Amino acid sequence: MTLELVLPPGLEQRLQLEATRQGQSVGATTLQLLEKYLPPPDRRAEAIALLQASIQKANVATQAEKEEAASILRFLDEDHPSERQLFPDDMKGITW
Repeated sequence: MTLELVLPPGLEQRLQLEATRQGQSVGATTLQLLEKYLPPPDRRAEAIALLQASIQKANVATQAEKEEAASILRFLDEDHPSERQLFPDDMKGITW
């Protein structure tokens, strides 16, 4: 997007001084300042996409990963004081 602004002389001078101080163009400095002071974009959509990608990745686990997970569940079932299984066979693979 192209944007044309008419800046008051004092603000224009401050912007030029800041650009010189940072060793970059006035346009680059303006973009940097806008990025710094404008509110961030809505991160919910990004978070949802990340969670969906994670779920999809979990659904395509390799055979070795599945065997390792089964081994961990067996170990946890065997290594607790109760006779009741923590992860009964009829519940394996069910996620909420």
